[in-house]
Amino acid sequence: MTVTHRMPAEWTEHEGCLMAWPVREELWGDTLAEVKREYAEVARTIARFEPVTMAAPPGHGEEARTLCGEGVTVVELPMDDSWFRDSAPIFVLDGEGRRAGVDFRFNAWGRKHHPWDADDRISALLLDHLGVPAVRSEMILEGGAITVDGEGTLITTEQCLLHPNRNPGMSREEIEAELTARLGVTKVIWLPYGGLLDTETDGHVDGVCAFAAPGKVVVQLPADPEHPDYARMRANRAVLEHSTDAQGRPFEIVDLPQAAFVEVDGREVEVGYLNYYLANGAVVVPVADHPEDEGALAVLAQAHPDRKVVGVRSRVIAWGGGGIHCITQQLPAARG
Repeated sequence: MTVTHRMPAEWTEHEGCLMAWPVREELWGDTLAEVKREYAEVARTIARFEPVTMAAPPGHGEEARTLCGEGVTVVELPMDDSWFRDSAPIFVLDGEGRRAGVDFRFNAWGRKHHPWDADDRISALLLDHLGVPAVRSEMILEGGAITVDGEGTLITTEQCLLHPNRNPGMSREEIEAELTARLGVTKVIWLPYGGLLDTETDGHVDGVCAFAAPGKVVVQLPADPEHPDYARMRANRAVLEHSTDAQGRPFEIVDLPQAAFVEVDGREVEVGYLNYYLANGAVVVPVADHPEDEGALAVLAQAHPDRKVVGVRSRVIAWGGGGIHCITQQLPAARG
């Protein structure tokens, strides 16, 4: 199959970052005010390195502008939820460097939250707002379910992409064919496991591993044998150890052993350090005000030696089911 568009790696130059303002009271409950402060701090931090556009539901734009400050552009658009990694478009470039946005279907992680129809439409609205051509796909796919190197390799988890609540009518081979057609990948590596506790997304790969450079992958590898993913993440690592990328290179693997469990609103949650965002010149990392923070930031500085590593408190974001990667979507710079 001829590749006409390819999803660039997250470390390529961005024109900006897209985010969405949290307002879903049935999700956040008593933590809503605090999570708005966390989202705003994430937005302000990323805005130090690249422009940030914050989409807010109609009537919530002024609140978002006030909390985020003048460095963040706010646009009002109808939406249900605030996880733009999953509901926003996935951007691709053609051979001339011109942008398009792939509008995959979205069903709230297997119909877990109602309604989700506005989030299923948000990609088309964003692409229209940005003036970026849309490429429609009927496959359900969330951006947090994949990581790519921009050179043909995509990593995902069987736990998520093959879950019957996503695309029950598609085989593994059909899913791979659609990823090839829409994202320009030529090799899909299937890891068996996502996080055991990640029942919200059914095991997104952005809680498991992330490409840091061509041929280099950061892998969550909890050091504590009592961690629920201790054996599962080692099984994932073994797959990568015995795999090569689309260019035939073995992987350099950077282990991220730190884990931070904290209590938020009476419930213990894990703040996932791997769920970070690569901004222009920076790595923006969820932190938990936890003793493990410092070690995790040091590992990520080693994995991304040419970037400034910045931690942002994200305890309530984790309580809601995600991290900084989950609430952001990069807009790659067009070259054509």
